[in-house]
Amino acid sequence: GKLGIGVDSNQNGLQPGKVLTSMLKRVDVAVYNSFMDVKNDKFAADIQNLGLKEDGVGVALDDNNKALVTPEMTAAVDKAKADIVAGTVTVHDYMSDEKCPY
Repeated sequence: GKLGIGVDSNQNGLQPGKVLTSMLKRVDVAVYNSFMDVKNDKFAADIQNLGLKEDGVGVALDDNNKALVTPEMTAAVDKAKADIVAGTVTVHDYMSDEKCPY
């Protein structure tokens, strides 16, 4: 069968069992960090990039898609995340040159 992948927010529940996962933009983390910066008098009106290391992006795994995701898939995602955070794997920044090397 065909599966969807949600983007920006957790869309797994829109069609339970039909959405493999959702790629999350953790706006809640960005807002929380901004509020904490204001509270601690460290706020700067600038651009901040939040990636995996900062918990600014993620993958949604929940009851709506758990039957679709094997333990091996979860382990592969966890390893990739750890490797990216550790710097072992480098993710190309498309915005730097508008090219996709893959």
